Order: sequence, then structure tokens, then C-alpha cells
Amino acid sequence: MKVTVELTDTSTKFIINNIYPLYLHDLSGIWGWKPNRYGIYEDDDTRTLNDQIQVFDIWWEKPSILFPYLIRVDGLPAGFALVATPPHTFGSDYYMNEFFVMKPFRGKHVAENAASQVFDKHAGSWEVQTNATDRNKRAQTFWRKTLQNDVPESCVKEFVATRDDNEKLIFQFNSSLA
Repeated sequence: MKVTVELTDTSTKFIINNIYPLYLHDLSGIWGWKPNRYGIYEDDDTRTLNDQIQVFDIWWEKPSILFPYLIRVDGLPAGFALVATPPHTFGSDYYMNEFFVMKPFRGKHVAENAASQVFDKHAGSWEVQTNATDRNKRAQTFWRKTLQNDVPESCVKEFVATRDDNEKLIFQFNSSLA
């Protein structure tokens, strides 16, 4: 199984746009979100997926600041990693804004491999966040395991803080130490 991570551009952004609603559906089970009256996972009256992805276009409008990666397995789309740099971070050089691997590719080390590839592309200080509640044990375990394999354990700072009105488990580390 060959896992690749590729930077997308405007000609391939539609693939991440296609996967994004699956990601939001997945997160709804963790955060308790419900779709709006039009079946879209948004807090407002966004009516269509096309309307939703227009807000998402910022990822392809700032190529030196935002890095939208597509994860592929044997050439098939398997997920994505959205990496931000300042001013879209919380003080680190890099921030894993979103990370998602679709269900058919889970439990096969695809996510670990992809995350490692992303970290290797950007040496510097990183921050990764995830939901801190018991509903999210799988992701918490994933990030602990992945970072333990990539970064010396003593170099990973882990703490809980409130961000965007939600309690987050936050991991901070330096990928240049890996």
C-alpha cells in the first residue's frame, strides 16, 4: 500500500472539496453537531455544498501561508491535511488545522504515514489540536502514538485548553527534532 501526500492546487482542490463533507459528518459524532435545515454541517443557512466550499477557497488563495495536502493510497484519494502558518496559528510555525482519513483507509497505518510525511515537509514548531472529551479517545490515541513515533517523547508538550469555545487537547512539538 503506497501512501502519498501531495500539495493540491486549484486544478485538484475539488478532490478535497468532495471529501470535506465526509469529514464534517465524522466530526459531528464527536462534537454533537447537527446539520442545518438544508442538510449541511454549518451553523448558518448555507444551502448547498457548493456554497459551503466557496468559504473553503481560502486554502488555495494563500499558497505560501496555507498548505492543502491530499492524502492518496495507491493513487486513490484517502483524506487530507490542511496546514496553516502565521497568522493562522496559535504561536507556532505550523498548525494542523484539519486532518482526515476516510474510513476504508483507517487501521492500516495510512494516517500515521501521512501525518509523518506532512511533518517532514515543514521543519519547525508545530501545534496539533483535537477534541479533549471521552468521545474522541480514538483521535487522542492516534496523535499520541503518531507523535511518539515521530518526535522524542520529552519534546512533545501536551495540555488541555479552551479554543474557539471548545475544550481542546493540544500537542506542541518541534518537527526539526524528529
